Amino acid sequence: MLHDLRVGEEFFATLTRLDAEIAARVAAAGCRHCGGPLHRGNYRRKPRGGLLAEAGEAFTLRHSLCCGRRGCRRRALPPSLRFLGRRVYLGAVVLLASVVAQLAAALHAARAATGVTGRTLRRWGAWWRATFPRLPAWAELRARFAPPPPDEGSLPKSLVTRLDADIAAMRPARDALTPDELVLLAARCLAPVTTASVADAWRFVRGAETFCAPG
Repeated sequence: MLHDLRVGEEFFATLTRLDAEIAARVAAAGCRHCGGPLHRGNYRRKPRGGLLAEAGEAFTLRHSLCCGRRGCRRRALPPSLRFLGRRVYLGAVVLLASVVAQLAAALHAARAATGVTGRTLRRWGAWWRATFPRLPAWAELRARFAPPPPDEGSLPKSLVTRLDADIAAMRPARDALTPDELVLLAARCLAPVTTASVADAWRFVRGAETFCAPG
């Protein structure tokens, strides 16, 4: 499924470009509260890549928007393919390291392979299998899969495996997804989780170039 788990500079350059496209689409739609114009209010983050995504630490800009209408000034945080909420580690690392932890024979092996502490890996595992399935974004995502959806008890490995299988079935005459393509597809599926201030986040993510969705 995933042979080389490390992701490089070109991968994050692609994610950065797509994040900019998504932010532009959110800005063009205007403030969801008052319809006013959304202005740039971007800020810098200090992401960690561990051993899996060191190149991603150089891409620090988080797109953010603010309503320019006096009396509103509400913020809108566009969905992101790079950042998974407020986590210090990049979203790709949270996904890949969590899968490694599920596949590894022991937690110390996962720690050695990813550069992420065992305590953090355990916390991420609990989030994937206890918190994530209760999120509205997951309810919407799982409905996009033909039954049965990915097993909630084995997330995120079940999500990645299912995406790989579904895309292979959709394009049998083409080569299988590369690891980067598979992680990018998973990042697109997870992007609505990265914002609580943009309504109908899916439509902005779907609008980004070459998006393919399950279902």
